[in-house]
Amino acid sequence: MNPAAAEKKQACERLILVDGSGYIFRAYHALPPLTRKDGTPTGAVYGFTNMLLKLRETYANDCLVVIFDAARKSFRNEIYTEYKAHRPPAPEDLVPQFPLVREATRALNIPAIELDNYEADDLIASYAETAANQGLEVVIVSSDKDLMQLIRPGVTMFDPMKNKPIGEVEVLEKFGVAPDKVVEVQALIGDPTDNVPGVPSIGPKTAAELIAQFGTLENTLANIDQIKQPKRREVLTLHADNARLSRQLVELKRDVPLPVTMAALATKPVDEAQLVAFLSAQGFSGILKRLGKTSDATPPSTPPAGGRAHHTPSVTHYETVSDEASLTRWIADAFAVGVVAVDTETTSLNAMEAELVGISLSTAEGKACYIPLGHVTSIAKEQSSLFDSGPPKLADGQLPRARALELLKPLFIHPGVLKVGHNIKYDLLVLRKYDATFTPVTDTMLMSYCVAGGLHTHGLDYLAERHFNHKMIGFTQVVGTGKAQKNFSEIGIDEATAYAAEDADFTFRLYQLLKGEVVNQHVATVYETIERPLIPVIVAMEEAGILVSPGILVGLSDEFAVKLEKLEKEVIALAGMEFSVGSPKQLGEVLFDKMQLTGGKKSSKTGAYSTDSEVLEELAEAGHAIALKVLEWRQFAKLKSTYTDALAEKINKHTGRVHTSFSMAVASTGRLSSSDPNLQNIPIRTEEGRRIRTAFIAPEGYKLISADYSQIELRLLAHVAGIDSLKQAFLNGADIHAVTASEIFGVTEEQVTPDLRRNAKTINFGIIYGMSAHGLATRLGISRQEAASYIEKYFKQYPGIREYMDTTIAFARAHGYVETLYGRKVHVKDINNKNTNLRNFSERAAINAPLQGSAADIIKRAMVEVHHVLRPEARGQKPGVRLLLQVHDELVLEAPADRADEMAKQVKRIMEQVAHYPIPFVVEVGTGNHWGEIH
Repeated sequence: MNPAAAEKKQACERLILVDGSGYIFRAYHALPPLTRKDGTPTGAVYGFTNMLLKLRETYANDCLVVIFDAARKSFRNEIYTEYKAHRPPAPEDLVPQFPLVREATRALNIPAIELDNYEADDLIASYAETAANQGLEVVIVSSDKDLMQLIRPGVTMFDPMKNKPIGEVEVLEKFGVAPDKVVEVQALIGDPTDNVPGVPSIGPKTAAELIAQFGTLENTLANIDQIKQPKRREVLTLHADNARLSRQLVELKRDVPLPVTMAALATKPVDEAQLVAFLSAQGFSGILKRLGKTSDATPPSTPPAGGRAHHTPSVTHYETVSDEASLTRWIADAFAVGVVAVDTETTSLNAMEAELVGISLSTAEGKACYIPLGHVTSIAKEQSSLFDSGPPKLADGQLPRARALELLKPLFIHPGVLKVGHNIKYDLLVLRKYDATFTPVTDTMLMSYCVAGGLHTHGLDYLAERHFNHKMIGFTQVVGTGKAQKNFSEIGIDEATAYAAEDADFTFRLYQLLKGEVVNQHVATVYETIERPLIPVIVAMEEAGILVSPGILVGLSDEFAVKLEKLEKEVIALAGMEFSVGSPKQLGEVLFDKMQLTGGKKSSKTGAYSTDSEVLEELAEAGHAIALKVLEWRQFAKLKSTYTDALAEKINKHTGRVHTSFSMAVASTGRLSSSDPNLQNIPIRTEEGRRIRTAFIAPEGYKLISADYSQIELRLLAHVAGIDSLKQAFLNGADIHAVTASEIFGVTEEQVTPDLRRNAKTINFGIIYGMSAHGLATRLGISRQEAASYIEKYFKQYPGIREYMDTTIAFARAHGYVETLYGRKVHVKDINNKNTNLRNFSERAAINAPLQGSAADIIKRAMVEVHHVLRPEARGQKPGVRLLLQVHDELVLEAPADRADEMAKQVKRIMEQVAHYPIPFVVEVGTGNHWGEIH
């Protein structure tokens, strides 16, 4: 047996590489400044230990390794002495915690690895490369963008901050290129945080465009004369050496000598005595208690009132409710208290596909119950799948689902009992499938979002740890992971009770805490008039979905497939031989070996010819028809795979509609976001892409309505900045971009050309969000001096804008947040950061947030009003108008065809009048049989 095979056999099948440095800083910023009894700071150590415990539980059957930075300097400082030179020193109270987190790692019997002269990222890269080459699956636990270059088949990342995986799709969204091209893009844009120079005025978008065109940095520099923009050619020529240097700095080494062999990485059982000794020495009694251990050590001291950790969990009493008498007792208790926290357990995270498995209730801190309704026996499940003998057999000790919901209904709908949930729209969607619901409702996730938007995430697990120093039972602890993962319906009832009752309990605790914070932080108006009333609107929208024609999607897919086949035949005919057009390697051999075309360049790593878009476009410009055909083939292949095929899979088999999920507590400015699938990102830039919108159709007898706020953020700017000339232009119904073009470019409005108007539009929307002369010059393809003069003219034309920007930044620096017109607080936590890059980003965010946030508040208020006034129940008739989608400043609705025009006018009226400000808010409306024909 060869050594590699021997190591693979001795180790596990999956390697989890934890970015230790990232975890330390995340823990430091997330938790209060705890101290040990001897005065040693331990807040970061406490958080780090908790997170590592959770990882150890999550990846119990895998090799778990933590990688640390050995020192501030590495071999990169020998290449470039200024590398990371301007980074501020670590916070004074964090320095003594660095050795303690390594001690915590060893106490958990997890390898803690570091190596002099190399950064942690290089070690992660080398272990990932070695493991992947041995056939192991690799998961890198980090949110560090520099590690995204490592992603490939078998190597993924997991972002612990956002609790989501990072794969090739996420990298493409962030950088505009695939993982293997990330280094090329980073070399061009540089990294101010690490003092990597890059090329001035080349931002992420431009860099992605260049790499998409030329394939690599070296190819870009070798073909500067092919770049159309003169300014771009100039900066690339002047800073070519810096770009090459930057590439050396950002590319991770994948051949670092491994300090610990692969065979030695398997995670070993925890030495309980060693772990208890470490936790006791630090005074981490909360962790010890959770692990069922005891210690005489003094717990860490907590900050005074106003710190992050407010309470510690009291003794809990969790009960399984399996008979009517017990359920009746809990219902009576909820009526007596007047408040009950409610949570559902289901078979799926997708509410439209989920089946109800159980319901948990809590009526006091530490007091909760779980009502199992759909747990099955594993034997019955096996028999069902093997012999198709009908539905699985329910486990003993459960009330019939229908009877339990019947008993709960009076409580759920009683106006005198407040129902509290965390992301309660999910629970409402699930229960509506069983003709059940609850009202009135409040949502602790949205309460937290209003109190601390922009500061942190708002998941229940995170908030329980932040506010109560309590680590919740992890979902994967209950159901497992990977191939062994169970459905929640298969979980034992006792185990399910501990997990589900805890969720309800801490939802209740959060409500008790946050109801006061909503008032104290002066965000009650935002919560009570915008977020809370929006909950039933979003529930109705997600339940309604939007009708998508599988026939149109299939037709487009078939059409694209025919086009692909035709193009493939044409390419093969031009090549004079059979080959796979989708294979870059085979294509390169055909173009440069068989056809002997000039311009072929082989990769030093793979030995294959490059056939990226840059190479093909050069060949097409040289008159080679085969290159043009391949480019066209690739365009249709992407449309087919990414959109028409993928979207068809998202059509719900029961409704025939696509049901997106609207996240209500993600974007710091208050905007909604759409996922699974993202319907706010349907392609509209190309004719073929726009045709995909034609698949979003109205049912027979109905029409779609689209209502879109026109230039709402510019109108808000005119109001909040008090710019009389801008306000008057909007009051007069003037073309604001033409007005700006006339002033800046010194022509009459009649002389404004489409190009001048487009340039003015770029200025209008760019400068107020912090676009620099560099950025404007790049966008308009002009010199920096010319761009600077335009900016100066712009501020002279609208002097109130500069005052607004300065005042807003000053307010953010003083308070740590900015406010929308409705009082929403948008926190900008890095506004006073010593890091120039982070501070500048926060300043731009501070300028943008009151405008984008106010626009988000206005359209949310419009959604609530439209739903309230025009929904079928409100009109006393069926069918009626239904809200289907919100796409930033646009609402998409469905209405009976014979009343669509009338309803469109009402929607327009409601949206234009929902905000009472002197500036007019104009809404453009249209109707059609499908989304593609509106506007």
